[in-house]
Amino acid sequence: MLRENMINSQIKARGVTDERVLKAMLKVKRHLFVPFTHRNLSYEDIPLPIGEGQTISQPYIVALMTELLELKGGEKALEIGTGSGYQAAILAELAKEVYTVELLKPLAERSQKLLKDLGYENIKVKHGDGFLGWPEYAPFDAIIVTCAPEEIPPALLEQLAEGGRLVIPVGAYYQELRQVKKKEGKIISKDIIPVRFVPMLKLGDASGGL
Repeated sequence: MLRENMINSQIKARGVTDERVLKAMLKVKRHLFVPFTHRNLSYEDIPLPIGEGQTISQPYIVALMTELLELKGGEKALEIGTGSGYQAAILAELAKEVYTVELLKPLAERSQKLLKDLGYENIKVKHGDGFLGWPEYAPFDAIIVTCAPEEIPPALLEQLAEGGRLVIPVGAYYQELRQVKKKEGKIISKDIIPVRFVPMLKLGDASGGL
């Protein structure tokens, strides 16, 4: 089975051990989130184009970032950069509520329809500016960002709950994946590994605007 091989050879082999994360990665069918032109590569450990200049992250990175959120099952999670909807589906298997924001309208609409068709009732999709987070539903126990800003957006730190975890790639050309925790109102940040993500766009950067 392609998904089992993905788990064993790409994810477990590189140190991801959270059993809940591994089960979610096994359950969610990644090929459904990949365009037909690249479906034969769905379970390879590579990012793939999904249109609008965006990508779906490689499986190992999805698993690693999800593990770093330390989800137990009752959390309210925020994702910035819905993209294909794959990461949101993984989160929906692991958290109570998932809120996901996508700047590019075609991707937001496509992902919203796909996630609904797949029966995910605990995901809300919003077409909007990720730098602003989603204040109406804050605070969030977990926040994951799947595109790279040069600095962590202040709104996301504000919307992170006490004891919450934020996982985000930070930097321009060279980026570092960071795990950020809020403890007693203080921000504690730890660098994990170097990564390459598409840049995080602001409202005026998106083609066509909102």
